[in-house]
Amino acid sequence: MALTLSQPVVRTSPERSLELAAAAAREAEDNRGQNVVVLDMREQTSIFDYFVIATGTSNRQLRAISDGIDDVLQKQFGHRRLSVEGYEDSHWILLDYGSIVVHLFDAASRDFYRLEDLWAGAKPVAWK
Repeated sequence: MALTLSQPVVRTSPERSLELAAAAAREAEDNRGQNVVVLDMREQTSIFDYFVIATGTSNRQLRAISDGIDDVLQKQFGHRRLSVEGYEDSHWILLDYGSIVVHLFDAASRDFYRLEDLWAGAKPVAWK
């Protein structure tokens, strides 16, 4: 059965999830995202496998990073986003791809929410 964009992929193998997370992280960095990290969440929760976290310097840049990640994951990997939150306000954009969740923050929001500290048991992943 061929994958089409009308069939969202929710769960996938951990290897595929890491591939998607690394692609999202690269796209964030290519769009000048700062402090890009990938966290392995598999021992913390069974809901998803990886967090990708990045900081943008403006609302416009955060939306550009979000759009770029969507484009790469859909066109190159055939993996659709399930939901998005915060795109219009753009202080914190959350992109849910099922097995990975992408958090894009402005600097103040990232410092306030401190997801890396909240999920301190998650292991950082080398993605470059």
